[in-house]
Amino acid sequence: MRKVFFAVMIFLLPCYPFADTFTFKADRMQGSKAVGREITVLTGNAEVRSDNLLLKAARIEIQGDDNQFIDCTGGVEGIEEEKEIVFRTDRLRYDRKLKVARLEGNATLEDRKNEIVARGRFIEYDDEAEITVFQISVRLFKNDMVCRSEYAVYRRQEKLLDLSGFPVVFKKDDEFRADRIRVDLDTDDVTMEGAVSGTLKNNNE
Repeated sequence: MRKVFFAVMIFLLPCYPFADTFTFKADRMQGSKAVGREITVLTGNAEVRSDNLLLKAARIEIQGDDNQFIDCTGGVEGIEEEKEIVFRTDRLRYDRKLKVARLEGNATLEDRKNEIVARGRFIEYDDEAEITVFQISVRLFKNDMVCRSEYAVYRRQEKLLDLSGFPVVFKKDDEFRADRIRVDLDTDDVTMEGAVSGTLKNNNE
C-alpha cells in the first residue's frame, strides 16, 4: 500500500500553552470525534515527531487540545535526538505540553551520552527536568556496574541514581545492599543508608 505523509506546522499565539513543530506519517490514518474529542489514529509504520522527539509504533493515537497526547502501542521505539536518549517499550503515552513520556510493559531507556542502559516495568521520563523515575524490576547497567531495585530515580544533569525497594549494586566482584542506595554515575561512588551490608573482594592480580 502506498505510504502517505502528513505534516502539520503549528504556529500558536503566546496565550497557547505550548508551541512546536508537529509532523506524522503512516500507512493508514483514520480520524474520528467522540464525546467532543477529536482523535487521529495512525496504523502501519506510524511515526510522530514533536520537536526533538521521534516516536515509532505499530499504532499511534493522537488526541487532546492541540494534539497534546500521543498514545503508542506495539513495538514502540523513540529517540530524543538532541540528548541521545533512546527508549523501547510495549506502550507509551507522551504529553506534548508537559514533555513527559510514560512507558509501560517491557520498557528500556538508554542514555547514550552517559553510557547507561536502564529497564523497568514502568518508566516516567521528564524531558525538561531531565529526571527519570523507574518502577518494578528495575535494572541499570553502566560499564561493569549493575544496579537493581524496585524503585529508582535518575537525575541526568547531576548524574545521580537513587535506589530503594531492596536495592543492590554490583561493582565488578563487590556487592552492596542497604535500605537506600545512592550512586554517583560520574564517579561510580556508592552511598548507603539503613541496614547496610556488602561484600568486598580484593583483587591482587
